[in-house]
Amino acid sequence: MTTTTMTSFRTHRLFSWEQVMRRIGEWQRRSRSRQELEGLSDATLRDIGITRCDAHREANKPFWMA
Repeated sequence: MTTTTMTSFRTHRLFSWEQVMRRIGEWQRRSRSRQELEGLSDATLRDIGITRCDAHREANKPFWMA
């Protein structure tokens, strides 16, 4: 590997704890929102324009998937 390639590789591998904590927070919010969505009544789901099936599909996505 050339010096340029190695430096570029190292730069992409670096992360900060702030980025890690931000990502974990994002995952937690996403998971909580999906749980809340699953608990909404059919009338509320209709009001926001989604079906029970849509809510169920979204609630069952893995937390890391947007």
